Amino acid sequence: MPNNKITLTQVAKQLGVSRSSLYYIPKRPKLDEEIKAQIESVLSHHPGYGHKRIAMDLKLNKKRILRVMKQFSIKPYRRRVKKVGNKEKTDFVPERINVTKILCPIVSGIVWVSDFTYIKYQSKFIYLATIMDMFTREIVGWNISRYHNQDLVLGALRDTLQRNGNKPPQYLHSDQGSEYAAEEYSKLAEELGITLSFSDKSSPWQNGFQESFFSNFKVDLGDPNRFEDLAEVIESIHLAINYYNTQRIHTKLKMTPHAFRELQDKTRSDIVSKIKGT
Repeated sequence: MPNNKITLTQVAKQLGVSRSSLYYIPKRPKLDEEIKAQIESVLSHHPGYGHKRIAMDLKLNKKRILRVMKQFSIKPYRRRVKKVGNKEKTDFVPERINVTKILCPIVSGIVWVSDFTYIKYQSKFIYLATIMDMFTREIVGWNISRYHNQDLVLGALRDTLQRNGNKPPQYLHSDQGSEYAAEEYSKLAEELGITLSFSDKSSPWQNGFQESFFSNFKVDLGDPNRFEDLAEVIESIHLAINYYNTQRIHTKLKMTPHAFRELQDKTRSDIVSKIKGT
């Protein structure tokens, strides 16, 4: 993965914002106003969500979400209404399997695991969604956004496919967050022949590979507030992922994820060559 410096124009395009908005602004909005914007973003995709579901989506404390909603008089845009008679099914519901309980891949490209985290910078939230190859532990794709919604994880999936020659895995594992069960995300996976896999509710250890990565990643990234503008933060995120993949020794692999993948690819190639030669 290249270490080329990212330009402001590239960052703005990736985040879907204007280039001018990336410059440092001394008078930043208060944290509550930032959380308000994140809440409104969630409600734009899930108009029936209350504060508890919003908190789960944003991975923030539900008491803080409730306080901010009361402060700005934010209420769910749509409440569920019980109707008499047959209810038309409109939501796409993927098959609920958990591949982590039944499969341990011995080659790359079979199981990808996905998750997201948030990075706080200057009273703003930056969301990072990553996809890891379960066998090699390599981060094979990612996406960065100012908002946590379906587009965040869709962008990560599309980025991963592009980086891997549009070769989809057999399984794509995540938690049961609403964005991973969203209709567009689920249908894209179905079109690509990917079987979606989900951890059991309240079982983060079933996606422990990603949890472990984020824990170490934030240590490698350091304090984002040392940077002067958002462009530098975005660049540091890319560099930290590249460092993890290509320079940081993984304790389980005894080498970097990138080196492990190359070793496995060479081993398989040698075996195939020997079989063809016999």
